[in-house]
Amino acid sequence: MHALPTLRRRMRLLIALLLALALPVIGLTTTQTAAAATQKACDIYASGGTPCVAAYSTTRALFASYGGPLYQIKRASDGGTVNVGLRSAGGVVNSAPQVSFCAGTTCTITQLYDQTANANHMPISPGTSCAGCSGGLNGPGPNGADIGANAMALPVTIGGQPAYGVLVNDIGTGYRNNAARNVPTGAQPEGMYMMTSSQLTSGSCCFDFGSAETNDSDDGNATMNAIYYGSACWVGGCTGPGPWVGGDLENGMYFSDNGRNPTNIQSETGMFVSAWEKNNGTTNFTLKYGNGQSGGLTTSYAGALPNGYNPMKVQPSIELGTGGDNSTLGKGEFFEGAVTAGFPSDATESAVQADLVAAGYANNTTTFHRSTSVVSFRAHANGKYVDAPNNTTSLIADATTVGPAETFDMFTDTDGTIGLRAHSDNNWVTAESNGSAPLIANRGGPGPWETFYLLHNPDGSVTLRAYNNQHLVTAENAGASALIANRTAVGPWEEFDLITH
Repeated sequence: MHALPTLRRRMRLLIALLLALALPVIGLTTTQTAAAATQKACDIYASGGTPCVAAYSTTRALFASYGGPLYQIKRASDGGTVNVGLRSAGGVVNSAPQVSFCAGTTCTITQLYDQTANANHMPISPGTSCAGCSGGLNGPGPNGADIGANAMALPVTIGGQPAYGVLVNDIGTGYRNNAARNVPTGAQPEGMYMMTSSQLTSGSCCFDFGSAETNDSDDGNATMNAIYYGSACWVGGCTGPGPWVGGDLENGMYFSDNGRNPTNIQSETGMFVSAWEKNNGTTNFTLKYGNGQSGGLTTSYAGALPNGYNPMKVQPSIELGTGGDNSTLGKGEFFEGAVTAGFPSDATESAVQADLVAAGYANNTTTFHRSTSVVSFRAHANGKYVDAPNNTTSLIADATTVGPAETFDMFTDTDGTIGLRAHSDNNWVTAESNGSAPLIANRGGPGPWETFYLLHNPDGSVTLRAYNNQHLVTAENAGASALIANRTAVGPWEEFDLITH
């Protein structure tokens, strides 16, 4: 009579035991599913067999397990520094300490931390200040170094939380690691992406992210492999206004093997733009772009490398903001990016794009303005107007009236620097020979030598400072000699009345 209830009790105990044993398996499966769902960009690359070897972001973790700092800032008031980190491991940035730290002063981003185990951190680029780097272009910092980005200048949100990007607007803003560890070199395959924006771009060289030369110099074709984002059509003949995602492979920003963009893609724009480049080192490089807030990727080019770029000769240096030779006129915005070992699959890149969209970038509302005006300059040295007679005669303050030779188009860029194009010959004014020779209007387009700062003096006059050598333009010999950028202090010879027409 008691055998059946006993059997039932035993059966109940057995079922309960089986359920107890089964619960951890169900929990593990749930945990694994959740972990897979929270994989970040570099976890996805690793799963695809092309791991990140350098990864940077000012907005979030690029590994689900990363809990370290994102970047370092320095404030101008006392030189103090602080690392900006995450709200939690694998999460988004905690920018509140930055806001408090920078209150009432200016802060600069001085270092971007690599989230991989390689510790390929990127400090401000040395420019020409490093040993063996004299073949590159000067930055505006000490001894030709570059400068850091304003830490508070590019506010956005990510996942609904406040964050700040890297704003490459001021000339010479750049970061670089010239001794990167475990990165692809030579003709080894390499991939990369970055999150940027078309809110700020330029048609000059070069807003880059990726591999560059270790000596901040142009070492020839194929010695760098970086994403370029902008509208500089290096070879001419591009279709549309741009900007486009390209590959800066040195001595050219390439939107295809012939350099030009596809005729059916006249621009690649968005509040947030994901930019992609991969290069197998010998036979193929591929370019893609996407909306950083929605959708998938578009392949703009996939095919042969340009002539003269097979094989690649990449060096172990990672850079952001400038060209391989430290060309400093590129402009852009950076929020995150990574370099990978190997040639990532399309499926991997699509999965990373989905992760970018899921991150929830929004509210990139910072605006930038460029302007053009028609001006003349009257020298305080002798009361005469600056004259640019032709493309073989230097500028000199010797005119008593204003005509075409004394009239210039003044282009004011987003960072406040200016360029001058003479009405006499439609050429740009240059501080010739890196400023060691007189100013002359003989250039077909702007570059570092054609870039000037416009300084406003207390008496209402202005002074021009050449970007290339950071010296002031003077009406030499009280105006009797040509204008030249060779002064370090403002006096009457360096003062001009700016007359707007």
